[in-house]
Amino acid sequence: MRIRKKNLIQILLCSLFLYACAYIVTPAVEVTPTSTSAKGWLALVTKVSTSSAGDLQIDISIRNETGDWSKMEAAAGRPALLTSGGKTTNCDTVFVSTGGNYLAPGFQMRGYTGGTVAEPKTQLLYVECKGMTATPASKLSIDYNYVTGIYNYYVSAKPVSEKLVVNLDEVASDLKYPLADQIDGLVEPAGAKIVAINDCILTLTDAKRTDTGLELAWETNNPGAYPTYVHIGIPPVIGSDGIIYGFYTDPTLADAPITLPSQKADWTTSVAVPQDTTGLYILVSVETKQQKNFTSHVIDITGK
Repeated sequence: MRIRKKNLIQILLCSLFLYACAYIVTPAVEVTPTSTSAKGWLALVTKVSTSSAGDLQIDISIRNETGDWSKMEAAAGRPALLTSGGKTTNCDTVFVSTGGNYLAPGFQMRGYTGGTVAEPKTQLLYVECKGMTATPASKLSIDYNYVTGIYNYYVSAKPVSEKLVVNLDEVASDLKYPLADQIDGLVEPAGAKIVAINDCILTLTDAKRTDTGLELAWETNNPGAYPTYVHIGIPPVIGSDGIIYGFYTDPTLADAPITLPSQKADWTTSVAVPQDTTGLYILVSVETKQQKNFTSHVIDITGK
């Protein structure tokens, strides 16, 4: 049978197109994710003091009570409001945020890694009210926004706007970090097999201390017929001091090795953690179901 040159070119192009589409997972059309939470986030005052500049400083911890993975931040450009002695005053210095990180439900925190990639620094959560002092029955309110659920690079989650209100007379001095409420099945053990994109299996194979923090060893196992990338970003950790360590980076931006069909791939990530910080959990976003769509997992490495 004689095949014309023009027909042969068309057949080759179609074959190439079909083969390429066989292993590239394209983003599905989705509606904008919204929160179904009724509770939102909880704020707790951990200390009321006077700063070195003579201003009122309120140290704060925040707890995720949304029932889902969530990130939050104080509303940009809005001061916190201090109601004290029958008068309401603006407090312009507000550091209340998860630092871009998604935190597991039932977890609480009091700080995160801020600054820059080149010069990271620990940012504790607090509000400062210039020239003010706290009188009995003083209250502080903070406008904030939060999102819950999966992180999808292509579809921005719709934020929910709420208000945190705390009584400065009620100081919580005995908080335990990072777990405030135990949720069955939430925390996964080291070595757990996590199903990722294209049914690849992601496993934490090791976590070891270094001079500067932690080195985490990861492995993907690809049972499929096509090469796959599994992006997890650079996972941060949170420990018994309530601080999320690891400067936040979008998980789509970090490199990931290709896992060939019926093979495994291994790589490591690292995070700077003080040597005396214990009780650590990894907060990892795993590319799942489709490209640049991430579900969150918490892995127990409290023994490290």
